[in-house]
Amino acid sequence: MVHVYTGYTDDLKARYNKHQNGFVKATKHRRPLKLIYYEAYEAELDARRREVYLKGGNGKSALKMQLKEVLSLIDNKG
Repeated sequence: MVHVYTGYTDDLKARYNKHQNGFVKATKHRRPLKLIYYEAYEAELDARRREVYLKGGNGKSALKMQLKEVLSLIDNKG
């Protein structure tokens, strides 16, 4: 099963480490984690707008479908 966490940060490495070390309630019970995708934006406003979209119905569905397709391709390659 694919679990998707969507969030904004200005320091990806530090945020990933917090998640990986169990300091984030939303992902603490799903460790170890694997970062498979991220998007970077110059403007914070653009990043926050994208986060809101991806957390909503259409954006969330589209992202999950895209990730499932990519992960199935990876699994099939062995």
